[in-house]
Amino acid sequence: MLTVEKIGGTSMLCFEDVLKNIIKYPNQDDFRYGRVFVVSAYAGVTNMLLEDKNTEAPGIYQKFINGEDYESSIYELLEKLIKINESFTHIGLDLKTCNRFITERFEKTKSYLYSMVNILASGYVNKESIFSAARELLASIGEAHSAFNTVNILCNNSISAQLVDLTGFHDSQELTVDERIKESFKDIDPFKVMIVATGYTRGIMRIYDRGYSEITFSKIATLLKVDEAIIHKEYHLSSADPKIVGANKAIPVGRTNYDVADQLADIGMEAIHPKTSKPLEMAGINLRVKNSFEPDHPGTIISKDYIGPQSKIEIIAGSDKVVVIEIHDTSMVGAVGFDLGIMEIFKQYNISYVMKTTSANSISLVIWEKDVSEALLRELQSKYRTVTMKKLAIICLIGSNISKPKVLAKAINILAENDINIYCVSQSLRQVNIQLVVSVDMYAKAIILLNDALCFHS
Repeated sequence: MLTVEKIGGTSMLCFEDVLKNIIKYPNQDDFRYGRVFVVSAYAGVTNMLLEDKNTEAPGIYQKFINGEDYESSIYELLEKLIKINESFTHIGLDLKTCNRFITERFEKTKSYLYSMVNILASGYVNKESIFSAARELLASIGEAHSAFNTVNILCNNSISAQLVDLTGFHDSQELTVDERIKESFKDIDPFKVMIVATGYTRGIMRIYDRGYSEITFSKIATLLKVDEAIIHKEYHLSSADPKIVGANKAIPVGRTNYDVADQLADIGMEAIHPKTSKPLEMAGINLRVKNSFEPDHPGTIISKDYIGPQSKIEIIAGSDKVVVIEIHDTSMVGAVGFDLGIMEIFKQYNISYVMKTTSANSISLVIWEKDVSEALLRELQSKYRTVTMKKLAIICLIGSNISKPKVLAKAINILAENDINIYCVSQSLRQVNIQLVVSVDMYAKAIILLNDALCFHS
């Protein structure tokens, strides 16, 4: 059996648990080759390299493009990475070798960035292309560091392991992402050696930006035609966020399909990157999501054609980082293609909506709060009679088989009984996702109530 397995950044920081729970060392009965591991950077490292994906606090990259003191941040991060190295010496990491590797990579990166500054100062180049190259360069460091350390630890524990460095850091070849992955794996037998690949592949940031490690994982899985693709997370794919509903009421899903995975990706759920599941689905490869810290639990299998035997809500997901933009115009009624103009403006600003509801005179669109700009609002206001924006939260009730009568009614009644107003509601004919919009201050309460009634006690 051949598997490709991605290990997340939080799990990588607990590498002693990874050795025991995922790699199954030193339990020789469960240890096996035929496994390719795609590793993320250690938790928090990519945020320091680029920018914090939650708070948007600037990392090295943001300071570099803003002409600020990025060198101090480089040394600060290097110090952090060396401390991470020190934390793994008791499980076999060779501190001298690993410190030399990451220090040399940082020194070379600093040299490249300095050259970029000089090129930018000349005024003869497009600064956006230079910034893009800098972002690629910096992003590669985190995965190179974690992958190198992983191979070092495995080899020092008598495990035959090989690093596949897809960063192209010392490679001048101009290859596409797919070409680089194919070239890197062509002469390796995964049944004779444990392969550890960087989650970053050179050039991948230009296409996918953050979340690229799961794209690399997906591409490797389809290239090698694996029997199963596995994502190891610090949590299960559960009925709801355990941080909201509590670990004891977040139920592992167990089984679902790729349609459900797409719904989760659309709402920005981190369990599955939007571009990860589609290639696996088309190749007929099952995706298993496992909890790194519960190795005996089978996790959740996502497959192409699975339909739940019972009609029920499998997952309640959502976000409180959205806004609703409503276009109200009395000339809308009966006007064919009225919303085409709105969509053209959204396309101009590279905005994809999460949810859309309509009435005779109004169209309401849920979009990500980060996509809102003054320019967007001004353009909409210049073309339509009334444009209203309100910060709200969206909740999605998702399942492979939710066509059971009364599911929507039950959800609405639960919220009504607890004085939670629903601003918008949507459900497509396919019936895999019921979308409800509520106030931000009621978001967590609504998820707790819905999970308890529709999942935990269903």
